[in-house]
Amino acid sequence: MLPYITGFFITKYKDISFRLFPVFRTMASSSKKAKLDGISGLLMEERVELASSVSEFKFNKKRVRVLQGVDGDMKRECKSVMYWMWRDRRVQDNWALLYSQKIALELNVPLQVLVCVPQSLGELTLRHYTFMLEGLKEVAEECKELNIGFSLALGEPSDIITKSYLTKHKIGLLVVDYSPLRYHKAWLDCIQEKIDTPIHQVDAHNIVPVWITSDKQEYAARTIRPKITKNLAEYLTGFPPVIEHPVDSISEISGLDFDEVYKGLKIDRTGWGVEPVKTFTPGTRAGLCNLEEFCAKRIKEYGAKRNDPNVSALSNLSPWVNNGQISMQRAVIYVKKHGKSQSESVASFVEEGVVRRELSDNFCEYNPDYDTLKGASDWAKKSLNEHKKDKREYIYTREEFEEGRTHDDLWNAAQLQLVREGKLHGFLRMYWAKKVLEWTESPESALVEALRLNDRYAVDGNDPNGYVGVMWSITGIHDQGWAERAVFGKIRFMNYAGCKRKFDINKFIIKYGAKVHKKK
Repeated sequence: MLPYITGFFITKYKDISFRLFPVFRTMASSSKKAKLDGISGLLMEERVELASSVSEFKFNKKRVRVLQGVDGDMKRECKSVMYWMWRDRRVQDNWALLYSQKIALELNVPLQVLVCVPQSLGELTLRHYTFMLEGLKEVAEECKELNIGFSLALGEPSDIITKSYLTKHKIGLLVVDYSPLRYHKAWLDCIQEKIDTPIHQVDAHNIVPVWITSDKQEYAARTIRPKITKNLAEYLTGFPPVIEHPVDSISEISGLDFDEVYKGLKIDRTGWGVEPVKTFTPGTRAGLCNLEEFCAKRIKEYGAKRNDPNVSALSNLSPWVNNGQISMQRAVIYVKKHGKSQSESVASFVEEGVVRRELSDNFCEYNPDYDTLKGASDWAKKSLNEHKKDKREYIYTREEFEEGRTHDDLWNAAQLQLVREGKLHGFLRMYWAKKVLEWTESPESALVEALRLNDRYAVDGNDPNGYVGVMWSITGIHDQGWAERAVFGKIRFMNYAGCKRKFDINKFIIKYGAKVHKKK
């Protein structure tokens, strides 16, 4: 495939072939990478068919919001554009980097990418940092090939991105990712207080930008679905390529190497379940390979059997999507094209990957209490509080939860899957979280423990989807009231017998070697 593609570029796009060739040279540089080049090469061909570069593409400016700065001043004074990469850690199919290159090309200035890696963050352990940093190695490699500066820094972004730092490197525009999570908003608020450089924010994570879909917290999937759907024709487009940047950096921005960053982390490296998982290989190449395999092998089962944990039907894209290593927009376009013979599965995938996922960002954006009982609906708070003192048959410690040592062998199997593989099956995630509500002293404690377990062990954790998944299970967010019962109140109930009717639970339990543990 590669010789044909290269020849195609040279004949059809003589003026930019030299800028695109490094991407293909990189992809073909080893037999291991070449194995993944089927989809990588195909996608690059599609990008160039769409537009030779972002300069030739009609970029939708509604994806961008200006947080500070005057456009005219920026264009007159900007000597370099910097993209602070955090949520969307990839080069291609990244609207934030494409926008950064668009402005840099218009102004004929250098383009820089900065990644600030905090020494610790929430429940992140060696497992998460390894997935992040190994994926960023691909980003650094590709940036180098494309003459885009790449700098890796250790520390809080708000301590690194200062007025003196930007002045020293002649940065006239700072482009930033969008995230609804409070720690990212706090970083950004602090940076805005310290600098007067223009800041433009791009939502490269959602297909329809959060601020376009809605200006308020949506009640449920049924209320946000029409708002997203009506905008898909405008926003669900292909991506132009990020090309080799024609302007060299004025001065090289020094940064740390990856070994130095690993050494400087202040995280759990030796505890239970913190080791990197083998289930999901970090990086964009591996994520795209998984997407290709999903469409080739698993999508036919997705529509009807994705809720059976014993069937290999899931896309398993969430580790790469939630870590920004592949774009859900790219995944949706690819699935619609290559899975079109499986209409039920494609419709289900779009519902989960677009509507439900973007509903999660909406919730976290407009509800500052997205991970506490305060963030629940009034009916749920009232009901849970009325049953707060109900007798719990079992109360488990944090250690018993972590190690899957409860009286419920199905729950234990789900927890062991999470610890060993770094991801819970989607259907079992609901049962798993609801049992934490049943086996802790209060709804508040249940939220703390369930969110901690998810964020500590799931490679796809620390994400709006995880927060909303747990909040749905424990506090009924985006759900309705059900028949009232002890402990749960009007929160939807799930039990062992119900799971038994859904799938062969013994097969799943045996797979993970789970056992029934008697409470001491």
